[in-house]
Amino acid sequence: MAEAKKTLNIKMNDDELKGSYSNLLRVTHTREEFILDFINAVPPQAIVTARIVTSPGHLKRIVRALAENLERYEKAHGTIVEAAPPADEGEVN
Repeated sequence: MAEAKKTLNIKMNDDELKGSYSNLLRVTHTREEFILDFINAVPPQAIVTARIVTSPGHLKRIVRALAENLERYEKAHGTIVEAAPPADEGEVN
């Protein structure tokens, strides 16, 4: 008997569908979780546009998925030149 394919219906509200811009990422962690703060920084201030809290094991899967998709992108569209780090504009608080 063939194994039934599982599907997951994902719902997204209008605000999430629009997305949020981020040009800065702050990563912190405890033993139990990683906290990813996606930030829109426009000096002299910055605002967190999204916060993701996840387990270390799931973060490892996220990193792998990002790396695999980056590799596919570069195979299809060419190598991405890494952006230079931003000029030192002070610490984000």
